[in-house]
Amino acid sequence: MTTPRPPGTAAGPPGGHGPAWGGPALGPSTPRPPAVAMRGIGKRFGAVHANRAVDLTVAAGTVHGIVGENGAGKSTLMSILYGFYQADEGEILVDGQPLRASTSAEAIAAGVGMVHQHFMLVDSFTALDNIMLGAEPGWRLQAARAQVRAALVQLMDQTGLQVRLDLAVEELPVGERQRLEILKALYRGARFLILDEPTAVLTPHETDQLFETLRGLRARGTTVLLITHKLKEIMALCDAVTVMRGGAVVLDTAIADTSLDALAQAMVGRRVNLGRQGVAAAPGAVLLQAEHLTLRDALGVARLNDVSLALRAGEIVGIAGVSGNGQSELLDVLSGLRTPQQGRLQLAGRTFTPGAWLTPQAARDLKLGHVPEDRHARALVLPFAAWESAVLGYHRLADFCRRGFMRTVAMREATTGMMQRYDVRPPDPDLRASKFSGGNQQKLVLAREAWAGPQVLLVGQPTRGVDIGAIEFIHARLRELRDAGGAVLVVSSELDEVLALADRVIVMNAGRVAGERPVEQCDETTLGLLMGGSEHA
Repeated sequence: MTTPRPPGTAAGPPGGHGPAWGGPALGPSTPRPPAVAMRGIGKRFGAVHANRAVDLTVAAGTVHGIVGENGAGKSTLMSILYGFYQADEGEILVDGQPLRASTSAEAIAAGVGMVHQHFMLVDSFTALDNIMLGAEPGWRLQAARAQVRAALVQLMDQTGLQVRLDLAVEELPVGERQRLEILKALYRGARFLILDEPTAVLTPHETDQLFETLRGLRARGTTVLLITHKLKEIMALCDAVTVMRGGAVVLDTAIADTSLDALAQAMVGRRVNLGRQGVAAAPGAVLLQAEHLTLRDALGVARLNDVSLALRAGEIVGIAGVSGNGQSELLDVLSGLRTPQQGRLQLAGRTFTPGAWLTPQAARDLKLGHVPEDRHARALVLPFAAWESAVLGYHRLADFCRRGFMRTVAMREATTGMMQRYDVRPPDPDLRASKFSGGNQQKLVLAREAWAGPQVLLVGQPTRGVDIGAIEFIHARLRELRDAGGAVLVVSSELDEVLALADRVIVMNAGRVAGERPVEQCDETTLGLLMGGSEHA
């Protein structure tokens, strides 16, 4: 089997889909065509005009950003390029040659690869078998594995994409799974790589590693198209950016010729303020008190180690820390999803201890709401209609249930009100939860938890995978809950978000509280030192 080679060589990659790096070999004076040119792309889904005469030109060997609000049409455009959808009108050129991909397999054969936000991997398979799946070089499995392994070792050396090939995917951390997805695309001959929200589930360190990898791929001639809501990442990594709004391109520019404010305004159509807004009133009474929480996992490792905190009325408390330092476990314990081995919790005049811990149903009864970190796994049932997901956990309330029978009309009416209040688009209570964009799914979950009038609201990663306009909206709703006298606990991997929202910041490291500061005494340097375990921040 032929292995991938550096730019300028004529041999093809393992999948046999043309040159592995940077497109066709050209003479020294031959101008190189764009890696991708999409011209006049139009696409409708019934009455919805998803793409409107879209022109997109991506220079070869660059990182090109594409941004826009949820529903702006960027995912549809990339799905057309990757062969998921066929355009109603327009044309596509890849390396100067027409692309008429009616399937993803045809797009892959033309050198287009895509890494989805939700990884397309078989968890029980090894990393090696995931890469081989559908691209086996022969029917003798043992020999095929050896052949593929040799090619991958060389590819990993060339790209720096190190993956433990013999571990099952379910044993790999998120950052390594993403490297596996990129490696899989390159193994199949991708010269043009689409990354959809690649940092949505990564820690800051993993994000830095990914960016170094992408810079290395760019230096070797691979073209990268980066879809992200994080404008700072666009400015830090990309050579050019295209902004979409309402299915059309509204800005197409070199990074050197734009700014964060200009990109944000182009995305939303108005100025956006994601910084701190106003000053909260003095906090009131303690609404939730946790003392000496200790949670050990099945191996006896302390995920929470003697954690104490208090949440007061009229206050937003932010939890900062590198992912995996106990923040997720803290949310689970405070919401009743897990029981600690030690500690106690006081909520609404009741005291809970490990022998009789808070349950999720009791939490709702005591006016504690919870927006989980993973909206797909814990907040929504994706095949359910929006109205069904909008009443999950509250379906036994008198508003929704009478004499053991669900009042579906009342549920739909309440969902319509939630959608209007929280600007969920489209405002269709009968649409399946899976059909909404990530930002609108998040707004639906937040609307459900706020509808019940919680005194305490726990929010995990409130704006993960959410566009800038929805971020501004969600932040405003959280401040409203605080100003109405509620206590809000926000866990976020984004330091900018913690600093913009929180009145008080708690930093976690290795399952402990590493420090606590009023937000006026916080900056990224101080928080970063505490997150790293420094005692001198």
